[in-house]
Amino acid sequence: MIFSHRVSAFTAGFTCLAAVFAAGCATRQQQAFRLSFLPSAPAPIEASFEPPPQVAANLYSADSPDLVQRALAAAARPPEADSRVAKARAHLEAGKRYYQLDQLDAARREFDAALDILLSAPDTLPGRARLESELDQITDTIYHYDLEGLGASASEQAEVVYDQSPLDGILDMTFPTDPNLRPKVKEEIEATVSQLPLQENDAVLSYVHYFSTDRGRKILINGLRRSGRYRALVQRILDDEGVPQELIYLAQAESGFLPRARSYKQAVGMWQFVQFRGRQYGLMQGPGTDDRLDPEKATRAAAKHLHDLYAMFGDWYLAMAAYNCGPGCVQRAVERTGYADFWELRRLNALPKETENYVPIILAVTIMAKNPKDYDLENLDMDQPVQYEKLELESSTSLALIADAADCPVSDIEDLNPAVLKSEAPAGYQVRIPKGTLPGVMAALNMVPPNHRADWRIHRVVPGETLAEIARRYSTPVAALTAANQRAELDAGDLLVIPAVSRVSHVAARRVPTASHGKRSRRVVASRRAPVNASARKTRSAPYRTASLTPRHRASAN
Repeated sequence: MIFSHRVSAFTAGFTCLAAVFAAGCATRQQQAFRLSFLPSAPAPIEASFEPPPQVAANLYSADSPDLVQRALAAAARPPEADSRVAKARAHLEAGKRYYQLDQLDAARREFDAALDILLSAPDTLPGRARLESELDQITDTIYHYDLEGLGASASEQAEVVYDQSPLDGILDMTFPTDPNLRPKVKEEIEATVSQLPLQENDAVLSYVHYFSTDRGRKILINGLRRSGRYRALVQRILDDEGVPQELIYLAQAESGFLPRARSYKQAVGMWQFVQFRGRQYGLMQGPGTDDRLDPEKATRAAAKHLHDLYAMFGDWYLAMAAYNCGPGCVQRAVERTGYADFWELRRLNALPKETENYVPIILAVTIMAKNPKDYDLENLDMDQPVQYEKLELESSTSLALIADAADCPVSDIEDLNPAVLKSEAPAGYQVRIPKGTLPGVMAALNMVPPNHRADWRIHRVVPGETLAEIARRYSTPVAALTAANQRAELDAGDLLVIPAVSRVSHVAARRVPTASHGKRSRRVVASRRAPVNASARKTRSAPYRTASLTPRHRASAN
């Protein structure tokens, strides 16, 4: 019994030990399972210590304690060119506000200050090119305000003034030929890609030589600069009509890209259409408008006409000759001589003298323009492309009202609409307005009854203005102003309808300022009280004297 009891106790103890051992194994298995998801322990790193480098006690003693603050302030300061531009624009805007208040002396002081800031910049100043561009833009703006101010004393309907066609002075002239040009021009033609055939001969070389002289170069450069206004427009239309892109230089020869150019033969516009030929291609003329003066419409008509002439003669030189003297003239010359070749007709003197020189002029200009590096024509300061939107008028509308609605000088509207011959555009006319202003112009015009858009105005209120001041400026009774606008309180920026304005007060001299910027800058600077250093900026002298605003020249232009 005792032995049996001992065996039982031993068995029970062994069982307990086995249970404890099994529990310990299970715990270790669970711990191993959990640890399998943890990253392995990093390898032991032996600690090491290196003493810091020795630093001189006076290493930063020469530095200012606000070094970081001064560096941040220097980085935040704008470049001098940007600062001058910002100040000039601020003075320009102040001048505009004074102009609207009819405080012309104060406006002139602000305009002068804007110009002085840019003109006084050092020639070596970084960003000088930006200052030059800004100066041109501000000069143009001031010029337009000058024109509008001069119009206050103009007659009710100033007569249209045209520019002289550059061809009038050179078509009947002959020029010497530089023998050194021949190999150079021949090499250029061989390396030039052109849709229009190019040719080197004495006639072409003589005009390459002429346009390399001081006088000829002025004509060439001024025309090329003005072409920047219309180049994209012309190239698009020439491509649409399937004629060579190089025929853009036909407009250079015809008008120097002046929309109001007129020849002694009474051909007008950038492409020099006479009346019957213009009507043949849809360029209508009326008492108030002349489509021949519209750059877009005239370019389309010229491209169609050149396409038709090429279809008639099968040769671009003969097509250009026919554009100058008429297809009948060229056709008779071909029938009379038996040669359908321009150079043979020229050799036989079968064409008018002007036509014989017309084609070589266009070829010379094309060769030089397509090889600008050889003739120092690179990096010309081109005029900015003209950009506009169209608005069809439901009633006769004054250009001054359209300018009010677009918040720009009336001269800007006249620039965009050289085909409008009077101070108002007729009903149904698609008037051009500055790009991006269409919604605002439409909203402003809708404030004026359609039957009053030829003589009413719109005024944008500037800070501090009163109804009495506005009424006095427009020679309108305060009661009429209050009744038309149904209000007596004014806030800056509000638009007011100005009823029954005297049309004499807002008619500007109808001349489109498309001549060189040099002429514009001279007009502005000449009116300033302080003399200006003319060498402080580049000026572009006019290639030829255009008609002035004096009655004597108006009479002679007719």
